Amino acid sequence: MELTRRDAMAALAAAGATVGGGVLFGRMVPPRSDGGGAASDGRDPSAAPSLSSDLLDLLDATAEVLYPDGVEGRRDFVETYVLGRVSDRSDYRDGLREAAAQLDAVARDWEGSPYAELDADARDRILRNLGVETADPDPEGPISDRIRFYLVDDLLFAFYSSPAGGRLVGIENPIGHPGGIESYQRGTMPDAPGNTNGGESDG
Repeated sequence: MELTRRDAMAALAAAGATVGGGVLFGRMVPPRSDGGGAASDGRDPSAAPSLSSDLLDLLDATAEVLYPDGVEGRRDFVETYVLGRVSDRSDYRDGLREAAAQLDAVARDWEGSPYAELDADARDRILRNLGVETADPDPEGPISDRIRFYLVDDLLFAFYSSPAGGRLVGIENPIGHPGGIESYQRGTMPDAPGNTNGGESDG
């Protein structure tokens, strides 16, 4: 299956995000790091969302663990959705950056590499060893709760509330479409490979 920017826009609509056309249409290549000063077109750079490529790499790597195998267009989908989510939400953007930095610090400490550079099994193992799967999504809670809130739950919401993701899991009307609220089912982290303790699986 393929996730498109239209899917990301539908997920943003479901999340109640208001985003500018400059983010949603055309390729937006984020800077390597947040920069100051005036933008080349004279606009105030603080008026548009800005996330580092390293942060977007980490989010895409997290989505690879959470989303089904074989999903195409994942990076553009994640980038479009996340940039829309942080637009005009500086507190949320700061919380996202902090949670991502903490996850990356754990990866460097436990595995000796940035989170985004680890293989998918190692990334999944870190999330599970942190207890993210059973954590409460709380932006003010401990590290596992914040990672669950800012990274895992938001990326799962984006996937399941998109038309393509909703169809894959049998949600005919994703959130943002007629009847979508009633049909939404909260996603969970997929079972780890070889995990026999997870009980039932969505397949």
